[in-house]
This record gives sequence, C-alpha cells and structure tokens, in this order.
Amino acid sequence: MLDIGEVAKRSGLPASTLRFYEEKGLIESIGRNGLRRVFDASVLERLALITLGRNVGFSLDEIATMVAPPNAPNIDREQLAVKADQLDQTITQLMVMRDGLRHVVECTAPSHFECPAFQRLLRVAVKTSRERRRNRQ
Repeated sequence: MLDIGEVAKRSGLPASTLRFYEEKGLIESIGRNGLRRVFDASVLERLALITLGRNVGFSLDEIATMVAPPNAPNIDREQLAVKADQLDQTITQLMVMRDGLRHVVECTAPSHFECPAFQRLLRVAVKTSRERRRNRQ
C-alpha cells in the first residue's frame, strides 16, 4: 500500500493530478490513512499507462475507455493504429515546417514573404492548426 504522497513521488505526478484522475475514475484508492488516500502499488503501472496515453495524444476520456476494467485494460488496437497514423501525419508536418524554417534561415530573398518556401511553410502551419482543432472536437 502506498499513500498519495508516495504515489506522487514515484509517478512524478502531483497529488492534485492523482485526485483528479480518481475523480474521473481512472484510478481508485483503496482507503485512507488518516486524511491521506492510500493506493495499491499496482496504481503505478496504471498511471504509467495513463501517462503513455496522454503523451501520444489520447484524451482522458479515450484513456478511460481503455483502462476502465481495473484489472485488465481493454486497449483497442484499431484505436492505437488510428493514433499512430495521426502521429505519422504530425511528424511529416513537423518535418516540413522544420525544413521550411531551415530554408528561410538560408533564403536570399529580400523578404521572407517573397520566398516561395516560406509561403509554403505558412500554408502548412494554417493547415496543421485547422487539423488540430478538428481533432480536438
């Protein structure tokens, strides 16, 4: 058994995040030691799974459906494949923007706005912004 302070220390997450995750049903305390929540040590593995999901861009609601069964997460492989495809798109867009920025640094055009590569970079930035907004909805 680990109290909330120890879970926070081991997971690297603040206690407020742990309380929020518990409120959302992502993790479950097994009791209290005085005023402090107490968790089973297996919560650390669950928190690692939640952190991985957050790092690759899943929402907490999406993660909740994957970790809903407390003892046996139900990870949808199709959902993972879709997220991997989205990450591929993001990586490609970021590489295009990186290459565009490097070109602009070396560009001899009198103004960046006269540089065709910079114009392409601006279009990619707008497209990326639209797609991110659409994906959040």
